[in-house]
Amino acid sequence: MTLRYSELRLLKEVSAQLLKCGITTFHRRLCKNDGLFLVHPAVSQALAENRAVVALESTIITHGMPYPHNLSTAKAVEAIVRTEGAIPATVGLLQGRVHVGLSSEELDYLARSKTSLKVSRRDLPYAISKGLCGGTTVSGTMIAAHRAGIHVFVTGGVGGVHRDGENSMDISADLTELGRTPIAVVSAGVKSILDIGRTLEYLETQGVCVATFGTSMNFPAFFSPQSGFTSPYHVNNAEEAADLIAGNLSLGLQSGLLLAVPIPKEHAAAGEQIENAIQAALAEANVKGIRGRDLTPFVLQKVNELTRGKSLQANIALIHNNARVGSQIACALSKRRQKKTWTPAPHGKEREKDSDSQPNIVVIGGVNVDFIAKGKTDKLVFGQTNPGSVCQSFGGVGKNLADSLSRMGQRPLFISAIGTDSHSDAVLNYCRHMNTSGVAVLKEQRTATYCAVITESGDLSLGLGDMDIHQQITEQYVSQFEEKLSAASLMCLDGNIPISTINYVCSVAKKHAVPVWYEPTDCDKACKPFLSDSWKALAYTSPNLAELCTMNKALGLLTPAVLPSSVEEVLSCAMALARPLLDHLQCVVVTLGAMGVLLCGEHNAGSVDLQPRRGTRKGRLCAVHYSALAQTAAEMVNVSGAGDSLAGGILAGMFQSRDTHSCVRMGLLAARLSLASPHPVCTTLTTDSVDPNKFQPPQSWPQPNLLWMEE
Repeated sequence: MTLRYSELRLLKEVSAQLLKCGITTFHRRLCKNDGLFLVHPAVSQALAENRAVVALESTIITHGMPYPHNLSTAKAVEAIVRTEGAIPATVGLLQGRVHVGLSSEELDYLARSKTSLKVSRRDLPYAISKGLCGGTTVSGTMIAAHRAGIHVFVTGGVGGVHRDGENSMDISADLTELGRTPIAVVSAGVKSILDIGRTLEYLETQGVCVATFGTSMNFPAFFSPQSGFTSPYHVNNAEEAADLIAGNLSLGLQSGLLLAVPIPKEHAAAGEQIENAIQAALAEANVKGIRGRDLTPFVLQKVNELTRGKSLQANIALIHNNARVGSQIACALSKRRQKKTWTPAPHGKEREKDSDSQPNIVVIGGVNVDFIAKGKTDKLVFGQTNPGSVCQSFGGVGKNLADSLSRMGQRPLFISAIGTDSHSDAVLNYCRHMNTSGVAVLKEQRTATYCAVITESGDLSLGLGDMDIHQQITEQYVSQFEEKLSAASLMCLDGNIPISTINYVCSVAKKHAVPVWYEPTDCDKACKPFLSDSWKALAYTSPNLAELCTMNKALGLLTPAVLPSSVEEVLSCAMALARPLLDHLQCVVVTLGAMGVLLCGEHNAGSVDLQPRRGTRKGRLCAVHYSALAQTAAEMVNVSGAGDSLAGGILAGMFQSRDTHSCVRMGLLAARLSLASPHPVCTTLTTDSVDPNKFQPPQSWPQPNLLWMEE
């Protein structure tokens, strides 16, 4: 069968839709995360470098103050954040897309807009579906900040339980958002137009930790440093606040923090006058029947009139103060994370020798202790004990790649992290054949563990993972090995590591022209390099079809709603999805399970050219399909490391300067051994055991199928 890329039905449909939608290369670059959440480049870079970033809401621009005070305040707050050493990320909605970080022109647009929507969690779906503009409330901003990876958010005051809320049930979405989104919200407490006592009770019900910033235990009431209520806790300074945030994040509670900052004393003097004006405004609002979301803007405007601008001045002053305090906290949190103590994992003289040698391959990724439970039937019944066997092994995508390469004659440097628990020594002992001089031991952390329940035929039924430590393979730690990274012949990345680390490694690779192999791990993590221009630094990637779809979606490209099932349709779909990636990548290795593997890239000698490319592509693009090696269900023991072993075999063949057919066959043989082994990487794996010249399948090697992707 010979298919031409231009004749593929799926590609025609996708291409037609792209042209119809007018999607350009520039547009695709912006539309990361399905085009709904767009992170400003300055914010993205700061997050990648683990610098302090402060999220800012935009309802204060669209609904909180009149023009031009709203614009000048927004710009002044951003300037304060920068002065304190952090990067501001004002969140707003423009044409149905959530922007994390706004340009000066975008701030001005929102400040002048008369039709902007007030966007809370409830309003996000509608505003996005209608392509509207709006200012994000506390809850809307928290969602965007958390999605972008920002931990500190500064606002004026949070919403709460409205007066008579026990009857009206008028409770701000800010409170429930604090209960389910792990963001530290820095505010001047709760507006005194609300029922502060019931608000604090509601926050307790939601499991939200509340602390006053400073020495006082008084909970502030926006214009006043005292509300008449006691704060549950207090933190004396930015460092203590950072410790509190770090503790909340490390616990993984998925709830936020409210840090209440009292208004500066010099502006609190007008508090009594403002409080009297608030009571008068509330009475007028009651007469006029103003309630719900319209109440706060009305009261603030009326109070400003009654106090002849003093409330606006106090409002601006407390927001400026919150910005200073929040930025100091964000900087302290950033410094705290950068100073986290890493200790090289000790393992004798061999580790010391390895640390001084120069590897030709560097693998960065996770290592796990795996517990594999295999049932004795194909139908496992949940809720009861099933007969089977349980064994312990050692896995992790990064470890599997480094392990398989080490067993096939290479000596890659493995960069990873383990805890100081009972598993750490077992991991290092098992990996003693590897160069583990880049594995760090992190105090008070757990070594990653993974439990897989598989059926008798080897299919995964259920998987559970405790892999938080993978997020500690940070840019700061990996940067200690920059000299080795820049001199390597190849870098391999595991999709489990943080996005900021991936972006850093890709930047080093681009600077020093080092090819990068990206193993996407799963659908949720496949998109990580494709959320920015980092993917353009990749040379190879090895996704399955679903992961390949995720990569295309991250680039703003259309993908099939339902993945095909027949071999011909699967190959056509895989080629169509791989084609956009080949504008920058050299080769896309699509793993197809029982259907084998599809290599897509530049044609050379009847197959895809795997050797690192110098300069731009010159030849025609093609795809080559290799059938999987036959294997019975009884021979399949463990499916967790087959894909990693396949990649390791291909890479080992490349470094032995073998032709592409031989490289892929080495990968297929390594995967076959993995499937038949209780370990993710077969312990008997050697160069000889996967030498295609020494192994003959029952009916000889199936011939690869060459498919042209373009004229």
